Amino acid sequence: MRPLSSPRESFVDARGEILNLLDVPFASAAVITSVKGAVRANHYHKTDYHYCWLQRGGLIYAHRPVGQRRAPRQWVIKPGQLFYTPPMYEHVMIFTEDSVLFAFARNNRETANYESDTVRVPPLIAKQTHSV
Repeated sequence: MRPLSSPRESFVDARGEILNLLDVPFASAAVITSVKGAVRANHYHKTDYHYCWLQRGGLIYAHRPVGQRRAPRQWVIKPGQLFYTPPMYEHVMIFTEDSVLFAFARNNRETANYESDTVRVPPLIAKQTHSV
């Protein structure tokens, strides 16, 4: 599964630009800031999915289906890129720069809901070996 997606073409006129990132149902939208070297995730969601859009910075994203032993697929994510994590995919984000990320999830992300749907896993890749 290839997680990279493309937003629809922007609408531009004399007033500026509108970039529609998603046309899918979601119950949670978050802005996540991360410092260079931060690692987020190393988990999977039983039913939730999320789309992430990197506004600023850079990261390495990796994922694989739950239960797979092979190394996860990895992508270098740059500003303006949108990527998708389906349910039942172990995933990790390693931030290579100070970053701002927008995350849009299908499920409500209140703590109890999030924790009941999230399963933590051992690190998918070592920070020092995140070759792509």
